[in-house]
Amino acid sequence: MASTVTTERSARPGYGQLLRTKGAWTFLVPGFAARQPFAMLTISIVLLVRHTTGSYGAAGAAAAVTGVSMALFAPYSGRLADRYGQRAVLMPGVVLHTAAGLTLTALALTHAPLWALFAAAVPTGASVPQVGPMVRARWGTRLKGSPLMSTAAAFESVTDELTFVVGPLLATALCTAVTPSAGLVTEAALTLVGGLLFAAQRGTQPPVPPRGEETEDAAHARVSALRVPGVRVLIVTFLGIGAVFGGMQVSLAAFTESIGEPGLNGVLYGVFAAGNMLSGVVCGAVAWKSSPRRRLMVGYAALALATSGLWTVHSVPLLAGLGLLVGMCIAPALITGYTLVEDLVPVGARTEAFTWLTGAVALGQAAAVTVAGQWEDRLWDGAGFLVPMAGTVPALATILALRSLLVARARNRTVARGVGHREPVTVD
Repeated sequence: MASTVTTERSARPGYGQLLRTKGAWTFLVPGFAARQPFAMLTISIVLLVRHTTGSYGAAGAAAAVTGVSMALFAPYSGRLADRYGQRAVLMPGVVLHTAAGLTLTALALTHAPLWALFAAAVPTGASVPQVGPMVRARWGTRLKGSPLMSTAAAFESVTDELTFVVGPLLATALCTAVTPSAGLVTEAALTLVGGLLFAAQRGTQPPVPPRGEETEDAAHARVSALRVPGVRVLIVTFLGIGAVFGGMQVSLAAFTESIGEPGLNGVLYGVFAAGNMLSGVVCGAVAWKSSPRRRLMVGYAALALATSGLWTVHSVPLLAGLGLLVGMCIAPALITGYTLVEDLVPVGARTEAFTWLTGAVALGQAAAVTVAGQWEDRLWDGAGFLVPMAGTVPALATILALRSLLVARARNRTVARGVGHREPVTVD
């Protein structure tokens, strides 16, 4: 009986046991600081450029250039980290990002033309450190073969949600209460300090193949992530989630300004982000019996339905309530998407797969802030709230149509054909 109890406990490890993993805190704390740029960057650019130009369209376009650049370069950053080591990628990357972010800030404050802002936005987005996927890769190195791996995946998803609570709230508070440039300056400082501290933790980074040698997984990682059909479906899924983040950031800012209460922007976005984080904590703690694919379809349907009502709401209490509901629907979709990567993608390709998904969120966010900004400028107050629905409904249709691609196929499993002398065949 005692052995049975021990087995059950080890089969369902918790967050406490995970955080007692040797060396975990050495990369978790600096990693949390270094991953803030992903959540702070877009809203900081929107608020600064809106202040200096007076246009949400211009602000959204500048943020979009940053997001597109981030999305395009993120997978290559992950691929280089797999091949040459995280430290080799992070050290020059955080310095470049800090310099580019401060340059973008200076150009905006001196009322430089929009094309100059775009030129500075490209390296700013391209150099955003992909710390989230790197932390996931470090967990994989520390916990290889351990039942704690699934707990680590849930913990990282919850940490991502917390990042989206802290980052935008911090950026909004700094931009509105201190100065419009404070968000980007703080983002650059966190990137530099957190990134260098994270890179200094060399003992926990995944091993790098010796020069001239390469493992089969390492070679596979550079070519295989997008060859998994399910990954391409998940990219569309995460594009829709990015559209929710971007659409909410611009639309809430425009709504609070239109009613003469710009300070409420941080409160409303905080309610939205808090719902996101709280549901993430719950999802990570539940021992789910349904399959990840089913959870993704149900959770994403709820997200699409919740976003469909945003554009009809015109009061602060109702918008706060619906924003909370939308936030609560995001976390299950994100966590389930990352869980599916663990099932669908070979071990050697997961870091790149994670960067494709984070890049998809950035790209969806970039497109959303551009469209929402243009609609707020050219249509009616609140038109930007149509953007989250426009992003999630097509993504839901894609998930439902291609749901068969979200089932993991067995790898390297041998099944006998019949009995007796018949030879086994490999099921791929």
